[in-house]
Amino acid sequence: MTPIEAIKPLLHEPDNILENEPMSRHTSFKIGGNAQVLAQPTTTEELSSIWQTCRKHHIPLTILGDGTNVLVSDDGIDGVVVLTNKMTDIKIHPSGRITAAAGVRLAKLAEEACKAGLTGLAFASGIPGTVGGAIYMNAGAYGHDISDFCESVTIQTEAGIVTESAKNMGFGYRKSNVQLADALVLEATFKLEPGDPETIRSEMKDLNNRRRISQPLDYPSAGSTFKRPQGYFAGRLIEDSGLKGYSIGGAQVSPKHAGFIINTGHATAVDVKDLIEHVRQTVHENFGVWLEPEVRIIGG
Repeated sequence: MTPIEAIKPLLHEPDNILENEPMSRHTSFKIGGNAQVLAQPTTTEELSSIWQTCRKHHIPLTILGDGTNVLVSDDGIDGVVVLTNKMTDIKIHPSGRITAAAGVRLAKLAEEACKAGLTGLAFASGIPGTVGGAIYMNAGAYGHDISDFCESVTIQTEAGIVTESAKNMGFGYRKSNVQLADALVLEATFKLEPGDPETIRSEMKDLNNRRRISQPLDYPSAGSTFKRPQGYFAGRLIEDSGLKGYSIGGAQVSPKHAGFIINTGHATAVDVKDLIEHVRQTVHENFGVWLEPEVRIIGG
């Protein structure tokens, strides 16, 4: 059974499945070869069915949120690629909790929390990506991680669908147990505190203005390229190595913020990978620190 034959019956909307689809159209880097099959489920039921079906038929499966924080190979991705960004269900509970499907964008989650007068998620309003991706990597910014407010996560495992307490998710700096387990995030619940919507909105605006000033948002990228090494800041090490503005092909260390590698227009995945390795080698030669990529490199 081919991937398209296996997956097509599982989606209610036929337009939500495409063959030989360029991933450059679906990643924030604007880079990537073709996905053999690209599927965009709209419900947790569809996503769970795709996961189970691919396992049953031994079809390679790649789960992405909104195509952020990833670099897709120029050779593309075999099997099925799932983008969860059409899974947009959000439930606000009277208890100060919010349950959001894996595909809910963090900006939308923060906005709905603000409207409901629930404080805590302002830091996430400018982070590109989705709830599922944020749980997967414990996304964070400005002194907070998503795990600070996560109460539980519903995941698909080989044994079935289970809901795990956040304390059992193995959250750490840019990591969770989902990275190690054969599992899939379906939704997450966050416990927040009451707050004033205008105060929350002011905080969101302030943080997003700080991002616009300091980060190269005018160019395609995957966000921060490297994890923060203990005791250092990756951007400072890169800048102090004289690499700000350094380019290979169409990939460039941002002149605005050295912690970002950007696509100046026609970068390939090879350009980006070569630049990542050049940065790592140079920083290690200068400071004895090996930078670890935060960006997931997929396919090829």
